[in-house]
Amino acid sequence: MIQALTSPIIKQVKALPAYLFAFLLLGCVNNEERDDTPTGNFEALWHIIDEHYCFFDYKQQEYGLDWNDVYQKYKVRVHDKMNSRQLFEVCCDMLSELRDGHVNLANSMDYGRYWTWQEAFPKNFSDTLSRHYMGTDYMIAGTLGYRVLDDNIGYVRCATFETAIGEGNLDDVLSYLVLCRGLIIDIRNNGGGDLTMAERLAGRFVQERTLVGYMQHKTGRGHGDFSGMEPIYLDPSSNIRWHKPVCVLTNRSVYSAANEFVAMMRALPGVCIVGDRTGGGSGLPMNNSLPNGWSVRYSACPLYDAQRQHIEFGIEPDIHAELTDASTAKNKDDIIETARNYLTSK
Repeated sequence: MIQALTSPIIKQVKALPAYLFAFLLLGCVNNEERDDTPTGNFEALWHIIDEHYCFFDYKQQEYGLDWNDVYQKYKVRVHDKMNSRQLFEVCCDMLSELRDGHVNLANSMDYGRYWTWQEAFPKNFSDTLSRHYMGTDYMIAGTLGYRVLDDNIGYVRCATFETAIGEGNLDDVLSYLVLCRGLIIDIRNNGGGDLTMAERLAGRFVQERTLVGYMQHKTGRGHGDFSGMEPIYLDPSSNIRWHKPVCVLTNRSVYSAANEFVAMMRALPGVCIVGDRTGGGSGLPMNNSLPNGWSVRYSACPLYDAQRQHIEFGIEPDIHAELTDASTAKNKDDIIETARNYLTSK
């Protein structure tokens, strides 16, 4: 998930005119006007999404999503004699029509989520193989594990952006790997976290201020009510930076802030993305609540890559690679080996 607090992207959101920022944070649905009944809560949920969700037009184009048809499909399943579990099931089924891992419904008994974006695809990652490559004597700096492989390729495992990565951590990692001919950053199975951490890591690989994407803000209740595309720039770190070739390893479980990290890195020279298509998740999420107190999260501000293309459904690698049974049986990770071969050729 994205939990950006101080990143340049979030600063753009905070720089909105006060009335627009209030619109995004508080929403336009007055839940006091709806009864705390199954019907009232269903109506509140549908309208919250209808007025604030940011990918309606894109998903209508991609797979024919029609939110009005979704309403008709699910409202017949709702009646005021149903219990909370039954209502929760109907509401989650309706939200799953959005095919968005950033859309969640939460109460004290469960957390509704859509995980098909990763569950329906090969994992292309093995904990056993990861331990084989890392060994037992690898270095640990904050949330990063790292070592030098036997062909003098640096290998950094970044499994999450939920934990803080300090500037000192990054200085130590890059100093240790400075003599390596190239660097592998393995973010497979990284489900995201704090976008600030993703930007901090990416900032070690950019040498000048670089355009890495765009974002839009919701400006009204209509499905197409958005601001113009506002550029997102990545600034180079003032600390140690890497100047040699880099491979970023991806799979379908790369999501949210990790997906944005791939978009940033892909915009930089000397960086090659290797592996499988990422899982996506490019909407900055916001929250609202239903009359019964249930919390609903939804994608509110769309992010795009440097070519103004949607990355909500993932980013294709520069070099596609996947794990094979034959290589796995020999303790070989095809995605790591593909990256090693690429960096060696450079």
